[in-house]
Amino acid sequence: MAKYITHLDVSLNPTEEQSLLSHGYKKINVDLNKRAGGNNIYLWYKNGSAPITRLQVTFNDEMAVGLINAGYTKIPKDLNAGERGDVMYLWYFRGHTEYDIPIVGIDVTTTAENEAAKFGHGWERMACDLNRRAGGDWIHAWVKREKQAYICDVTATDSYGSDVDNFQAGYIRVDEDTNRGAGGAYVFIWYRQTTDSKRALTDVQVSTNGDSSGLQNQYYTPVSVNLNQRTSGNLVYLWYKQDKVDPPIKAITLLLNQAAMQPYEKAGIKIIERNLNTGNGGVIEYLCVNQ
Repeated sequence: MAKYITHLDVSLNPTEEQSLLSHGYKKINVDLNKRAGGNNIYLWYKNGSAPITRLQVTFNDEMAVGLINAGYTKIPKDLNAGERGDVMYLWYFRGHTEYDIPIVGIDVTTTAENEAAKFGHGWERMACDLNRRAGGDWIHAWVKREKQAYICDVTATDSYGSDVDNFQAGYIRVDEDTNRGAGGAYVFIWYRQTTDSKRALTDVQVSTNGDSSGLQNQYYTPVSVNLNQRTSGNLVYLWYKQDKVDPPIKAITLLLNQAAMQPYEKAGIKIIERNLNTGNGGVIEYLCVNQ
């Protein structure tokens, strides 16, 4: 029996819950609006033989354009329905590129301790808080793939013009703005995955104050986009490296919940303590790496 995740949906009320249940969907019993007020919102899934391979979240209309043009399916249910947070939607894609790895599990966490534990069991965390700007608990969706995935490419964008090209090329967008709370451009980090550990990146770093010469001397390669683009803050760049010394990178994500730092570090998750909003007064954000 196929165990791929093949369909996803969202319920906003008990009537929709009953409908999804009658159509064979399984409920993840975690309220996506927990402690934020609003509707009781739940994520549902079905198993089958045509796997979903990528998930994305949008919190503004511009983020959706590339997804539409790349053939993603939108679940037209606001994940913050009934309260004051951003209007958010979940999207999914059944891809067939060399970078698409079937999803066999999906879950939701509401605490930093639960988040930290999941990394050790092969789960990947979606960076965007599903309670974004709504208060309440930090809610994150997670996926587990058929085979262990590794990060093989990273890039970044400071506009939406290349989104469709990136999606079609197999990239996954890290759906949180590295300029959050700072004004400026919407800037996103992107990555691609592989099941071949020999193709994986082995380290990523962040420079925040022109301290790039040391990284260059250690043979890191910079991503050309300033993660502080069009703000008054420091020049902030992402750097990456592939060598035969460090272990391959399994996953990257962004951490905005400062209370999660200690549980993450205790679980062995590397937090690069270079604030992506250095110098601009925005939300403190750190890049995290699971190896």
